[in-house]
Amino acid sequence: MNRINYQKRMEEMIGQYCSGEEVPRLLLHSCCAPCSSYCLKCLAEYFSVTVFYYNPNIYPPEEYALRAREQERFIREFPVRHPVSFVEGAYDTGRFYETVRGMEELPEGQERCFACYRLRLGEAAAYAKEHGFAFFTTTLSISPMKNAQKLNEIGAELEQEYGVRYLFSDFKKKDGYKKSTELSRQYGMYRQDYCGCVYSLEQRRAGGSIAGAVGR
Repeated sequence: MNRINYQKRMEEMIGQYCSGEEVPRLLLHSCCAPCSSYCLKCLAEYFSVTVFYYNPNIYPPEEYALRAREQERFIREFPVRHPVSFVEGAYDTGRFYETVRGMEELPEGQERCFACYRLRLGEAAAYAKEHGFAFFTTTLSISPMKNAQKLNEIGAELEQEYGVRYLFSDFKKKDGYKKSTELSRQYGMYRQDYCGCVYSLEQRRAGGSIAGAVGR
């Protein structure tokens, strides 16, 4: 089966919807500032972007707060063509633990992670609908360890459910991940060494591979 080129799909959508005088509003779910860096560099050329920081999976609370404040700092300091704003969602950790109940022992990158994708993208889609955004998408596809096909499949399903266009993406293409690490160094960002949840932290401590880690 041929895999879909989601980077090409994104470029086609930008060409279709961003060629007029009106600048469409896009809600960008972001997991952290380093992952958002290259995504914002690309998207703020064409969209008025609101970064939606909704990550109830992140553990412990101090880590969550550190990543949130770093996201805000980067938005303030990064020059872009169109405005970028910041919205912080609820840090409802109970919702995350309920979502992944029964999947706690699964390795990183499997069904527990997919359920987490859906939780966070679903909240983004709901927020986008409630607040009149034309599009929503996520930074998650920039990580070489995240499943871009699964992310885009979930996004397409949520588009049908909420009636807000999902901007397909695979931000790691065209050296996107490499460029995000370069921007992270340029802006002196805190760069976490585990995906975010307690299960990925435990796997790091045990010496396993870490899905979505970007290194320090």
